Amino acid sequence: MIFPAQNPSGEALQRRIGLRPAVLFNMLEMIGVGPFITLPLIIAAAGARLSVWAWVLGGLMAVADGLVWAELGAMFPRAGGSYAFLREIYGPERAGNWLSFLFVWQLSFSAPLSIASGCIGLASFLAYFFPALLGAPLHALPALHYTSFAAAAACLLVTALLYRNISSITRTAWVLFGGVMCALIGAIASGFTNAAATGGWHLPTHPAASGALALAGLGHATLIATYDYWGYYNICFLGGEVRQPERTIPRAILISVVAVAGFYILLNLAALPSLPSAATHAAQSDSVRVQLVADIARSAFGRWAGYTIAALIMWTAFSSVFSLLLGYSRVPYAAARDGNYFHFLAALHPRHGIPHRSLVALGLVSAVFCFFSLAEVITMLVIVRILLQFFLQQFGVILLRARRPDLPRPFRIPLYPLPPLVAIAGFIFILIERPNAMLGIGGAALIAVTGTALYLFRARRLKQWPFAPYRTRT
Repeated sequence: MIFPAQNPSGEALQRRIGLRPAVLFNMLEMIGVGPFITLPLIIAAAGARLSVWAWVLGGLMAVADGLVWAELGAMFPRAGGSYAFLREIYGPERAGNWLSFLFVWQLSFSAPLSIASGCIGLASFLAYFFPALLGAPLHALPALHYTSFAAAAACLLVTALLYRNISSITRTAWVLFGGVMCALIGAIASGFTNAAATGGWHLPTHPAASGALALAGLGHATLIATYDYWGYYNICFLGGEVRQPERTIPRAILISVVAVAGFYILLNLAALPSLPSAATHAAQSDSVRVQLVADIARSAFGRWAGYTIAALIMWTAFSSVFSLLLGYSRVPYAAARDGNYFHFLAALHPRHGIPHRSLVALGLVSAVFCFFSLAEVITMLVIVRILLQFFLQQFGVILLRARRPDLPRPFRIPLYPLPPLVAIAGFIFILIERPNAMLGIGGAALIAVTGTALYLFRARRLKQWPFAPYRTRT
């Protein structure tokens, strides 16, 4: 039997999310500003001929890892997603207490960075309309632009929109999703129309590269594509609010990955003929690359088409941030409810039934991160998530099968153990096959060490694992 998640005061999250809104929340997070601002980066990294393979490899890893999320989400449909999974896999009174705390700690960095990246992307396309936003208000801080303030304002607006009950949020999400699909379809149609008007679909010229360089470029491009796919698991963070989670969660994950992969591959194919050459594209600045999709629409249909696509991409970015903040706001709430994080965040709103304190806290931190640059955060975000979240779940689902084979599994990974092993191998590939690989891994290690130190200090004071003997659960 599945029980609703409760906080210490006995209040419960209500199970109101069905399959369609579950797919909706996943796709809103997946199709954010990411594919539009990273598509040029992927083409520059992998080259025109290999760029599509970056999306294919990223999609295959998303399916393999999505099956891991599906099995765990159907078994433990609770608020907090990975937080609940890690506690159950490794033991809530053993290492699971430490690893779940470490997950929330890394989320304190990765979630605001992820949310802020969407807001920064939104502000970058706002500058397509108002180039003055790229100016710096303070000469002493040339890296600070007016777009940073616009991004922070967008983050606060999303927080305000989510401060309502889940039924109202779902209605808003459907409206946002309409704009997301218009942006994708418009960008794809613009690319193929422009190709038809300039001699048909063709690949831009690409300089020859050695096998090692090509593999490194493909690895880096796949890492970026992986960032664009992430979000297929968003419904797991809302597990305490999902109807029939044993059926809804696995289906929502697989449907959203397959649908989004198709859109991404078409988007890449549509953009390729519009590049004068791969070498010229790679030499362009990031600010010029970001405007690639809008420039293609302008070339195909005129200036106002470029403005329309830019506006729709801003809409899409806003929608993604909406879904990100919705899902991640449940994680600190779940940890606080279990006594494994700040107790202040365990409250539910008395009228709306949402974890409002957790929502507001995460929204404010995300607004602060909007004042950092986008260029460095995507790679760091992916590395931290892989090492401190995804690997723990992929090895964990194998460990859980071995230790607790009789545990009810409403959804079982097909072809087990191939999917988790494929996901692990794929993530190792993108971790090591890229420039400056050790730098990002070192940053993730620093987060792990500081989080572990904080946990041990807290555990010693509260006499928790490893400073208290393990007590068998009843």
